[in-house]
Amino acid sequence: MQKPKDSSIHICLSPSCDCGMSRRDFLRLSSLTGAAALPFLRAGDAWAQKTPGTDQPVRIGYLPITDATPLLVAHARKLFEEEGLIAEAPRLFRSWAQIVEAFVAGQINVIHLLSPATLWVRYGTKFPAKIVAWNHVNGSGLTVAPEINSVKDLGGKTVAIPFWYSIHNILLQKLLVDNGLTPVTRANTAKLAPNEVNLLVQPPAEMISALANKAIAGFIVADPFNAAAEINKIGKVLRFSGDVWRDHACCVTFIAERDIDQRPAWVQGVTNAIVKAQAWSLDHLDEIPGIMASESEHRYTPHTKAILQKVFSTTDYRQYEESGVVRNQGWHQRRIDFQPYPFPSYTEALVRALHTTHVEGDKTFLTKLDPADVARDLVDDRFVRQAITLAGGPKIFNLPENFARSETLTS
Repeated sequence: MQKPKDSSIHICLSPSCDCGMSRRDFLRLSSLTGAAALPFLRAGDAWAQKTPGTDQPVRIGYLPITDATPLLVAHARKLFEEEGLIAEAPRLFRSWAQIVEAFVAGQINVIHLLSPATLWVRYGTKFPAKIVAWNHVNGSGLTVAPEINSVKDLGGKTVAIPFWYSIHNILLQKLLVDNGLTPVTRANTAKLAPNEVNLLVQPPAEMISALANKAIAGFIVADPFNAAAEINKIGKVLRFSGDVWRDHACCVTFIAERDIDQRPAWVQGVTNAIVKAQAWSLDHLDEIPGIMASESEHRYTPHTKAILQKVFSTTDYRQYEESGVVRNQGWHQRRIDFQPYPFPSYTEALVRALHTTHVEGDKTFLTKLDPADVARDLVDDRFVRQAITLAGGPKIFNLPENFARSETLTS
């Protein structure tokens, strides 16, 4: 596979940007194995050798979703510079395919990526990269047409997901099965049985218009697309992802192993900045929309401040608790929250969940993955542990001192 031309890497400031993963994107990334990946790997090595040690600039790649908040806050508040690093302007990409291709080629070196997709990149495409921290917890939702009042009402209808290897796909399929429904993948013209729900991979920006046009009955995706559908009165949130899997990770910080091995001080600085950004965000949720909105100085995302304010509101979640949308009120959550530690129990549960979740494409690599082995191999928590200590310790993020927890999933 050839190295992507510069024109294939777009800086997108349009609300209609393609932030999902099409079937073509899926096939492009699936080909990044063996000999086909060599041009990317060699290009990445060349980039890595240009600048030694901490002199390497921080080159962030991100999609315009709230999952990228810590990376963007760290850049806006010059937290990388506080760590003695040089940070270039973050690069906004149109799709997961583009961001992964640029990451593998070394054009960018710090990305946020769907937590299940990291397994696919490391073990499916065999690109050596590791999770060094979580970006956030929760932050996604199942948004449906106004006439849909329960998961069972989705029977015989189509629901969109952003990518097969996403927490969205895992949680949607769990909800469907727990409610007696069967996830299927059929052509748009195929007739569905009353107990079947057709899964459609679709870019998030297209989900809102598809819901408005009744081409789909709902979608499950990261904010602020759920908030945008609500504000524009196109759909309503049926469930929040964090109300199904308590404090789960959606996107994580992913760094190439070559940087971890050759530039540990640089990786530590990057992680320190991201952790500090999360600590700041916890106390300044109301300021984040002003940093990330299309009206802001940096124009990190194409989303308006009003839409982002709904996501980061400290009081809005109570309305969902009072209405019954949020069922687990004792979990004391927010729509999106921040804590950086990548719990091994989550990674293990994620692998087990993928073993029973339908995904398209060759997934033979999944059958070979042992949950405990993946938790040790996919994640390098040395840097985030030190960063948390420097930030004030686990109590800053309401984390247990032993960095251990049990996973809680419910329907």
